[in-house]
Amino acid sequence: MTAAASLDRQGVMEILAEYHRRTADKEDADAIDSLELAWLIHQVEQRYGVELDPPDDTLLQMSTVDGVARLLRQSLNG
Repeated sequence: MTAAASLDRQGVMEILAEYHRRTADKEDADAIDSLELAWLIHQVEQRYGVELDPPDDTLLQMSTVDGVARLLRQSLNG
């Protein structure tokens, strides 16, 4: 499985579950705050050996789990 393929909604939720005891299966936990986003981007960089530097307009679209998953997959697919 490629890095991009593992970054679906569930994959993002599993990474976020490591952040301050957030649960991976909580369906109503769709919103992502700026600290979670920064931590998540750092984790993806570390796990997949990539450097992500999304522009501000992309970061603004990364406020939900689905939005983050979609944009991270796009970034990793080049």
